[in-house]
Amino acid sequence: MTDASSAPTLDFDLFSADAMAAPDQYDDLVRETAPAVYLARHGVWAVGRHADVHAVFSDWETFSSASGTGFTNIRKQGNWRQPSLILENDPPEHGKYRRLLSRILSPAVLRKLKADFVATAESIVDSALDRGEVDLVADLAEAFPFAALPDAVGFRKENRRNLLIYSELNFNAMGEKNDLYRAALERATPILDWVVENCRRDAVAPDTLGSAIFDAVDTGEITEEEAGLLVRIFISAGMDTTINGIGFTLEALARHPAAWAQLRADPTRARAAFDEGLRYRAPSPYIGRTTTRAVDIGGVRIGAEEKVILFLSAANRDPRQWPDPERFDIERKTSGHLAFGFGIHACVGQMMARLEADVLMSTIASKVARIELAGKPSYQRINWLRGLSSLPVRLERA
Repeated sequence: MTDASSAPTLDFDLFSADAMAAPDQYDDLVRETAPAVYLARHGVWAVGRHADVHAVFSDWETFSSASGTGFTNIRKQGNWRQPSLILENDPPEHGKYRRLLSRILSPAVLRKLKADFVATAESIVDSALDRGEVDLVADLAEAFPFAALPDAVGFRKENRRNLLIYSELNFNAMGEKNDLYRAALERATPILDWVVENCRRDAVAPDTLGSAIFDAVDTGEITEEEAGLLVRIFISAGMDTTINGIGFTLEALARHPAAWAQLRADPTRARAAFDEGLRYRAPSPYIGRTTTRAVDIGGVRIGAEEKVILFLSAANRDPRQWPDPERFDIERKTSGHLAFGFGIHACVGQMMARLEADVLMSTIASKVARIELAGKPSYQRINWLRGLSSLPVRLERA
């Protein structure tokens, strides 16, 4: 353990209503105080500068994922679910599962999915245009991924809202065990068995991403139980983050008419706009590691078996890395943003998320002349996630 009494220290509740209402303010505070800051309220370390976050991601041997990527050290304290074979695992075991998912999510596979994604996106956007005034979140940012991804994985169509209930618990559980976590656990407890059942071989449709994972059982690459855990990743890490990333990007485009005009003029820039949206407002603002030995971060000494929380949102708006970081600019070179992480634990599904965003946003840019805010936004309160819960908008058909 480190004696934090002499270390740079901040004392605030990261998950309080005040902190969640002004996330950029607290991101800036963490980033600008020191390369590594001790958060006394939570007993963890925070790192918010881009170079330091990148360095931590690059050193999995010192900064382990296997003890959990949230506040809880799952090796010592246990967890509410079985550990993720990808997110909460280190080499050598980690590599086997990552290689399998990378193959299943290969560029060739994603190209085959694109035609169905385009048809789904066109239907959703046309429906929104017919109504004129819609909720940007429910009717666009959520509606498309919530249809496209579960279909691609092969989940049954019945009771799909359970997927979001489960995902919300997952992100709340990564923070403090506070009222948000307890409420999410109460909502999700009745459907936990449903999630397990719907990640089994007989529950996923044939010729889908889910069935491809179970094909690897037949070739002896993984076990039946491991296959179910890999299918579960699409629920716990593949839904809310994409929905919230698209929502934040569409909100930014609505608030920046010049950027919207750029995208309208060239809808092929949708993917670049999404990456800038992720840099500008990271939907998954934190990720945790556990030190395996004593280590220095920017001259700050941290002991072994300490939790280090990487502030991805702060790093993505670090003025040391990004000129004018508070400006939303779809022409910005965003290579190096950390919304998907970096290194061996970088998000294995990031190209799927980019495909979903590209298809939906390019369809919107082709069909919608203008997005006009029609009300005030409301925001989610989830420990380990940021996103809009609602934003009324008016759409004008092109």
